[in-house]
Amino acid sequence: MNRLKRPNSRRRALFSLSVTLLAGVPLLAACGSAPHPGAAAVVGGQRIPVSALQGQVDEVRTAQQASPQAAELISNSAQLSQAKLNGMIFDRILDRAAHDAGVSASRHEVQTARRQAAASGGGEKQFEATLLQQGALTPGQIDDAVRRDVLMSKLAKAVGGDTTTPAGQQKVLAALARTSKDMHVDVNPRYGSWDNAKVALASTKTDWIKQVSGQEQQSEPSDV
Repeated sequence: MNRLKRPNSRRRALFSLSVTLLAGVPLLAACGSAPHPGAAAVVGGQRIPVSALQGQVDEVRTAQQASPQAAELISNSAQLSQAKLNGMIFDRILDRAAHDAGVSASRHEVQTARRQAAASGGGEKQFEATLLQQGALTPGQIDDAVRRDVLMSKLAKAVGGDTTTPAGQQKVLAALARTSKDMHVDVNPRYGSWDNAKVALASTKTDWIKQVSGQEQQSEPSDV
């Protein structure tokens, strides 16, 4: 990811990083080892219910259907369930990694970061429209995504990484991969399988999630 030089560009670059890391969403091809009644995944011994995942998917579909670009938005997010589950798992891993590193994100920090991102993205309404189109995020889901970016930034500093460079991103990814392995992520085979090295559902990348900053999306690091 390239360094950006404008005053608000670092905020946008940080937001783009988590979108990039979450872009590795699979086709329904992988197999699992155990049944998961009612659970989309188990992360660190805690279940992510199918109902919670479906709730996020339904929220996005409702917002997409209300858009003038409904058909295009829905067509471009055919693997929405996998994308949302990917994010839900990733957030739990990030929370643990951040906690272990001694960092956290306050509500004030999240709200400040969201205002800055919206200001650099053409205002709140345009920001929301962009995130629905490029990140399949509804207005009610944006705070969680912004919180992710705040935590990513703090985690990067804690591990000596830099979210604006490939080498720095590798350090962050390595820390997350260690946490992912420790948490023993187990995914319902209906949604694929989890790759600890990539900290993402394995292994087919789709291109429907774009960077919010409008920068060209970079490939995920292949190794940790």
